[in-house]
Amino acid sequence: MKFVTSILFAAFCASQVVASDADTIFLDVTPSTDIGAYEWQKRVLVVFANSDRDPRFQDQLAMINEEVEALRDRDVVVAIDTNPAMKSKLRTTFRPHGFMILLIGKDGHKALRKPFPWDIREISRTIDKMPMRQQEMRQDN
Repeated sequence: MKFVTSILFAAFCASQVVASDADTIFLDVTPSTDIGAYEWQKRVLVVFANSDRDPRFQDQLAMINEEVEALRDRDVVVAIDTNPAMKSKLRTTFRPHGFMILLIGKDGHKALRKPFPWDIREISRTIDKMPMRQQEMRQDN
């Protein structure tokens, strides 16, 4: 049985938000999804909702879709979990109550936790203040 998150992920792929495996920023959450595999490689933005019909969830996805390049430039993967019945490791670990976004740095540090949608510019600013991101920006110059 496919979960709602799988359907959403497939819809994003079909709409070409995700260009190729190398450019993928959306992570298909399963019960065993372990974001520890991204430590020191990617930042993870987890979007939780109790349903893919939650207006806050839809607003957050629209914001992500509009600014997907800003996230890609900052080495962000987006994990979407809209199925509380699935009891993913992410839900067990972070225990969201309804809608929640969570930003986890490359070092595994929880940098941001919000119970409402947040603008990607604000998320980008939060990332840009992280020491590792500042080091990355210095190396790029």
